[in-house]
Amino acid sequence: MGTSPQSDFLRALFQSWSDRMAANPAMTLADMRSLCDECHQPTLEPEGVTYKSDVLAGVEAIWALPHGADTKKVILYTHGGGFVAGSAASWRKLAGHLAKHLGATAVVIDYRRPPEHPYPAQIEDSTAVYKELLARGFKAADIVTSGDSAGGNLAISTVLKLRQDGVALPGAVIAFSPWLDMEHVGKTLQTNAATDAFISKALLEALSGMFLGEKGSRTDPLANPLKADYTGFPRLYINAGSAETLLDNAQDLERIAKAAGANVTLSVGDGMQHVFPLLAGRAPEADDELRRIAQWFKGA
Repeated sequence: MGTSPQSDFLRALFQSWSDRMAANPAMTLADMRSLCDECHQPTLEPEGVTYKSDVLAGVEAIWALPHGADTKKVILYTHGGGFVAGSAASWRKLAGHLAKHLGATAVVIDYRRPPEHPYPAQIEDSTAVYKELLARGFKAADIVTSGDSAGGNLAISTVLKLRQDGVALPGAVIAFSPWLDMEHVGKTLQTNAATDAFISKALLEALSGMFLGEKGSRTDPLANPLKADYTGFPRLYINAGSAETLLDNAQDLERIAKAAGANVTLSVGDGMQHVFPLLAGRAPEADDELRRIAQWFKGA
């Protein structure tokens, strides 16, 4: 079975980015951020979801509030964009779809971005927002950390930092195509280079350099969660596409976390690109995946 015609929207968008970057080798970071703000385009507006701006622990955010959702449950969502790009505004629709499927609310945060704010500014922001949610009365077990790509890294590393700090951990973690490997040693960087329309080793090297800055380490478990210990980690759902170069980040995470005794589910979309749930509302593959996540979540 091939992929749906609708799913090609994401591949075509990513390919257009690759083509525009290749045509403009001197592309500025501001230009790259503008490209990434197109990430909302594949996602159709979810029905029955309203949005609200907020500031939590000094971090600007957008709430996604599905009609009839359990307001005691919340998804803390960290957006993708290689850490350096992306925004709550461009990812609010995906968070809205996820929240609607889970029957929860979601809050998408505008964490500080490198190179202006290198690691660990991002994890400081995400953990501060988590603690603010606790202070607002949410129970740890009713919080889910979730994110995609670089934000998938943050959804995981936030929990690792909370554990380090002795803070009660969330009930679950959901990571879409997480980018975890800061050493860039994964085999699928080469084997899937021809099928991934956007993510390349050269791009990741540039992004990780900005993320880590002068002081960050490529093997720090909070920057590279493939180096972390997953003993006592919350139940974890990992998603990836079989066509993407970061596929083995997801596969390695599953292996490492399972070896530590964690409850892990890995779902790989056949023929799909990086963060294919961005196609929510448009392509059947994304909507089917969100339904599977909801079954997993509610089946605790």
